[in-house]
Amino acid sequence: MDYNKEITINLLLLGKTQCGKSSLGNSLLGSFEFESKFFPQSVTKDCQLCRMRIPNFARRMGRELGLKLQVLDTPGIPHSSLSQDEVKKRVRKALSQHFPEGLHMALLVLRADIPYCEEDNQHTVKLAEDLLGADWKYFTSVIFTHGDVMKEGRFTEEEFLRMAPKCLSGLLEKVHGRYIFRDPTDKTLHEERTILSNHILHFVRQNSYQTLQFN
Repeated sequence: MDYNKEITINLLLLGKTQCGKSSLGNSLLGSFEFESKFFPQSVTKDCQLCRMRIPNFARRMGRELGLKLQVLDTPGIPHSSLSQDEVKKRVRKALSQHFPEGLHMALLVLRADIPYCEEDNQHTVKLAEDLLGADWKYFTSVIFTHGDVMKEGRFTEEEFLRMAPKCLSGLLEKVHGRYIFRDPTDKTLHEERTILSNHILHFVRQNSYQTLQFN
């Protein structure tokens, strides 16, 4: 990190097929960089890195700092045309290629509008563990997409989590309570980018801007 000019944050998106990873990536970047659409098959087959610079994002010692977000989108697991081993191989290669300086935060993407079942999501959690090693839980945050359904159901975030199954509560405990509900309702892409970036930067600050190194 260059304190004098720019903060660089490396982010990895992990999640099941059709969980909203690519859409989340677009919101983080504030532009439509990743292909995101409803389709009967898995849309993302290859890892893709996109970058976005946000000038004057923060101040340090009286100086304006820019923020450079580097977001790596990945194929989902299970995948309609790739084996789990192939997905893992592609993500591991992309991490080494794009983030040689390490990873600041992996974003584990879950859908808030579908009941959380441990069996359905164990492949994604296992992928994070295998890729990032024993310290994965210190560098991972859960992102709930489709957060707008809570408004329709008149749930607060606290009520949603209080009624969640124990396996989800256990996952949140593992990642030290780092979670974000994504609700794009009535927000522009740039407004949502600012909200998400501030949340993630808070998590990164908690880690003192350390990066997770991987083989």
